[in-house]
Amino acid sequence: MDSEKEFQEKMRKLGTLVGELDQMPGGGSKVATRELVQLLMEVHRTGLEQIMELVFNSGKEQTGAAAINRLGQDPIVRNLLLLYSLHPDDLETRVLQALEAVKGRLRKVDREVKLVSIQDGAVQLQVNISRHAHGSKAKDVRSVVEGSVYDLAPDVASLTILGLEEDSSGFVPLDSLLKGSFAGAD
Repeated sequence: MDSEKEFQEKMRKLGTLVGELDQMPGGGSKVATRELVQLLMEVHRTGLEQIMELVFNSGKEQTGAAAINRLGQDPIVRNLLLLYSLHPDDLETRVLQALEAVKGRLRKVDREVKLVSIQDGAVQLQVNISRHAHGSKAKDVRSVVEGSVYDLAPDVASLTILGLEEDSSGFVPLDSLLKGSFAGAD
């Protein structure tokens, strides 16, 4: 962590760079750079406001670790912490939380999802049919699972979901039934 002196030096350098930006001749890159800096400051301001509100509302009963965990659960602060690799939960924990969050929705369509592996940020999941499928489409299940994972773990390098390759509508072509029933009759 930076000392106060190092932090102050970085703040001075930031001020100098913003001043130099103002002195640059006009043009598209100057406008884009100015917008980038303003947007970055707005994102940080929103995140810091949320941190202050969460800490203020936590009261005296919450310990430091509990307050940090609460910050990691807030959707605004969570993303800011992830941006700087400061989130209190590791990638696997956040992926497991995402899977837990969709468990009920998947149970309604007789599906379950499990973590197969995480290696170098690459996540592999397995979706299984727990009983007779109720006509849920693979793309709907994929959308629910992906949405939850990317919400809680946007830093996933890649996401592979096994078990959704086929259309899970429950439709079986008549030809395959007939071929299967006569295959053993000879």
